[in-house]
Amino acid sequence: MRSLGSIIAFLSLAACGGGDKGPASAPRNDEAAPAANGAAPAIPIATNESGPTTRWDLQSSGEGVALALLSGEGAATLRLFCPAGGKRLVVNVAAFRPVASEERLSFGGGGQAHALVADPRGDRQRGGVSGTSEVPDNLAALVGGPVSASYGAQTSGPHAAPPPGLSRAFAAACSEAKGAVAPKPASAAAGPCLKQGKERLQVAPLRAIGTEPFWGARIEGRCVTYSHPDDQKGTRIWTRYTPGPRGGGTWSGMLGGRRFELSTRAQPGCSDGMSDKVYPLAVALAVQGERRSGCAEPL
Repeated sequence: MRSLGSIIAFLSLAACGGGDKGPASAPRNDEAAPAANGAAPAIPIATNESGPTTRWDLQSSGEGVALALLSGEGAATLRLFCPAGGKRLVVNVAAFRPVASEERLSFGGGGQAHALVADPRGDRQRGGVSGTSEVPDNLAALVGGPVSASYGAQTSGPHAAPPPGLSRAFAAACSEAKGAVAPKPASAAAGPCLKQGKERLQVAPLRAIGTEPFWGARIEGRCVTYSHPDDQKGTRIWTRYTPGPRGGGTWSGMLGGRRFELSTRAQPGCSDGMSDKVYPLAVALAVQGERRSGCAEPL
């Protein structure tokens, strides 16, 4: 069996690439690596955060599916994401710092590594550094054991292997390019949802989404179908709709005997924090005694 050190070394070599130049040597703790463009030198990072305060989680939404290693505070240490509708894999490591001369990020486990193209400017949306590639054929093997990532002289892991059920479900979803189940289109049965008292509501159907924790909502008139990972089909909530300024509005009702309130407002460029997609509306949600945020768009 390979030692943890050998796995990290293997991933670091994969990140630096092959060829005649040979692998780049990682600097010692007391020695900084020179930057090619004169910028601040990269400092090696080696983390192993898969202790009792971290856990793997399979997260899904209308935008795709993610396998994330979460800290005790719920922040993603390492996230693998496959957007819906395209066979693409995004790997994000929040602790990595961008290096202007480094355009390759590698991740893997079990003696296998996969290289992705990284943006040397960093990932402004998710933080840290992200790499992108097509979904590899051996994705199931890459996430089937302890997972590590490397970017230049920086490494993260090895992290404890994801639970087999989560890793298999993630690999299958990515390979099929399905991500999460897409929301159902509005149907004729939604007719009563467009009536509030004697008034017929003129409200465009909306789809809302939020992350960390993941949730979704389909809005049809005064009806809101609220979903989350433990209730993927969703629960319909009859609400009272109140129009808001600039095309926004508020839907107020009860879920499980507790207050439910969803409000939208215009905010072009709203980001769900997971995919590269932007939305025209921002969402504020109060549910189960918690406050959450997200984005929305017309169905």
